[in-house]
Amino acid sequence: QVQLQESGPGLVKPSQTLTLNCTVSGDSITASAYAWSWIRQPPGKELEWMGVIGADGSTHYNPAHKSRTSIFRDTSKNQISLPLTSATPEDTAVYYCAADYWPARISTAPMEYDYWGQGTQVTVSS
Repeated sequence: QVQLQESGPGLVKPSQTLTLNCTVSGDSITASAYAWSWIRQPPGKELEWMGVIGADGSTHYNPAHKSRTSIFRDTSKNQISLPLTSATPEDTAVYYCAADYWPARISTAPMEYDYWGQGTQVTVSS
């Protein structure tokens, strides 16, 4: 069973780039059994899927965020990262890393993800 642990800057100023990291243990991020997504939940709002990176390194994004992010991975650290440029207060949220186990297709539905990290709070404020 995989375990996911997010880490991030906590507080960033508007217009800055925030970068979140997800360190995976229990299996390799290149294992074909998984697809890895970033999902966030702004205060008082529903979960929002942001993007996914597959075992082969291919990526797909929520069109609402595609221009500001490019998920990447570091296989030496078994880590998935989410940079988000030009941060605004609307990016304030709890950010989660999640794994879809043996995905039949790319899933944008948070409820279809099987493994989750505990989440990390990011606040964008001057």
